[in-house]
Amino acid sequence: MIKIVPLFLSVSACCLLASCETATPQKYFEVAVLNCNLMHGFAGRGLASELESPSVKLADAGSGATVPMKRKEIIDGKIQFLEANLNKVKGLKQTDDTREMLEASVALHEYVLPVYKNEYEELAKLYDEGAAPERIQSMVSSIETKYRDGFATRFDRLTAAGKPYAERHHINVKWDIQTAPSS
Repeated sequence: MIKIVPLFLSVSACCLLASCETATPQKYFEVAVLNCNLMHGFAGRGLASELESPSVKLADAGSGATVPMKRKEIIDGKIQFLEANLNKVKGLKQTDDTREMLEASVALHEYVLPVYKNEYEELAKLYDEGAAPERIQSMVSSIETKYRDGFATRFDRLTAAGKPYAERHHINVKWDIQTAPSS
């Protein structure tokens, strides 16, 4: 009887660990679709505005003094998040139910990451080094022209896969909410 208890506990622990490997539909949706909201503004005015007027960070905890973030820090933070999220997406098990959504999410991540690592890193450097506004604007326009349509196509594909997935799994999502005031 004493030997059965450890065996029972071992089997129970293995079953518990095995059940933890399967992500819930909510988790699939959060990682594959919702986390892509960080890309909002890519190749458009949103990210350009964020770089024009960067957030501040705490410079001295004692005095509460703040300083503007370097643009490189902003872009590096986005790259780190997106790389980590891409790894999470790739780590989710594909099923017939999740395949389209996961593939669309991977395609979107793989489209934006090289642009962040190249063009946006270069743009951040121009800002941080105080380059001429015309040079900065030229690069912003170039990024928007070159990548906006490809981004929109991939983002729309992800949304088109995510909406029915959320519906099938009764995940309450409010789509197409505008966060900017109307003009």
